Amino acid sequence: MTHAADPAARPTLSKTPSPRPRDPLRPDFVWGASTSSYQIEGAAREDGRGESVWDLFCRQPGRIQNGDTGDVACDHYHRYREDVALLRDLGVGAYRFSIAWPRVLPSGRGSPNEAGLAFYDRLVDGLLSAGIEPWVCLYHWDLPQALQEAGGWANRDCASWFADYARVVASRLGDRVKRFATFNEPSVFTLFGYAFGWHPPAADDAASHHAAIHHVNLAHGMAIDVLRDYVIGASLGAIHNMQPARPVQATPEDRAAARMLDCYWNRAFADPQMRGAYPDAIASRMAPFCRDGDLERIHRPADWLGINHYSPVYARADSASRLGFAWSDAPADAPRSPIGWQIDPAAFRDVLLDACDRYGLPIYVTENGAGAVELADASGAIDDRERIAYLAAYLEALEEATVLGADVRGYFVWSLLDNFEWGAGYANRFGIVRVDLTTQARTPKA
Repeated sequence: MTHAADPAARPTLSKTPSPRPRDPLRPDFVWGASTSSYQIEGAAREDGRGESVWDLFCRQPGRIQNGDTGDVACDHYHRYREDVALLRDLGVGAYRFSIAWPRVLPSGRGSPNEAGLAFYDRLVDGLLSAGIEPWVCLYHWDLPQALQEAGGWANRDCASWFADYARVVASRLGDRVKRFATFNEPSVFTLFGYAFGWHPPAADDAASHHAAIHHVNLAHGMAIDVLRDYVIGASLGAIHNMQPARPVQATPEDRAAARMLDCYWNRAFADPQMRGAYPDAIASRMAPFCRDGDLERIHRPADWLGINHYSPVYARADSASRLGFAWSDAPADAPRSPIGWQIDPAAFRDVLLDACDRYGLPIYVTENGAGAVELADASGAIDDRERIAYLAAYLEALEEATVLGADVRGYFVWSLLDNFEWGAGYANRFGIVRVDLTTQARTPKA
């Protein structure tokens, strides 16, 4: 569901890029690449790192395809210098990565782990030496297991624990890092973790889900204040997945289900963080967890909005659902990427326009890319023409959005490396650099 004008009234995405008299992107447009800690770092039991919820989740039989884990992943913890060199050779201006909370605070709170902080010192210094701006995301899903055992995001105290963690990171890195995001895709880890049981903590409880939403929002606001206090010249935002929520069939019931999916997927975090209120459709469900002053604490001034986008999402009616919708696959006739995700560049264009209208902040696309199941040739090379075509189409859509008025200031491809893709393990490859999981050899793709 879009929030602005009827997308049918907008120009259709052209199949062939038309000549333009000028580059529609800003002269200071940021080109970057993104990764996240659990998906690439490995070294899960080294140098004092504590366990995360994903460490335990991956050990549960049947949770992850092929029984994969992030124990080694891309071994970035040991090979970060090589990966910084890849970024330099790629010519990007920025690198977005996340901090592993349990590497910095093994129990989630208490005394910091010097070895963990020193790793991020080395990474940041290496990036700066290579002329690459570090963009730090504080949370990309790897909650310390010790905090989960204390209730995790369903416990209101987790917001304060997160603010304390933000203070540790900002105090250590804030002299060199100015770009910080609080959370990556909070709607995903709360919905999949607390309502659908697909991610840790594998819960299916509406009350815990709504509590987690509110406490993550509260943590965001508290962390923004901490970062403002500790980082001179900070440029702060949060990263939200934004994807049109569509009914799988054009029935009144499926349309109503899509409206509820839109609230939970696109607006349950962005609206209170940037507009100061929960969407009307879920406000009564959030009320039991809101205390006086909470929405003011959540609604803190931000400098930019990070958007992750891959494809539309679909809902169907389900009378048994406590949330008012059930997840659905895209229609069978929809164009798809090799891993089955719908390809719809026009939806990307419309998301950028809608978000600009609704939130009024500069936008950075912090994730976009195409997954595939890829086989290398004898030399280890991969000719990923389908990915190239996907990226070309989506970048054309981004340019069209800017021509139509969207204030888009940067684009980060997902991902630099083939990495651990959560429930899919290593079967889905999103990297623009191939990683041989046996040898850890890196090979840039076409």
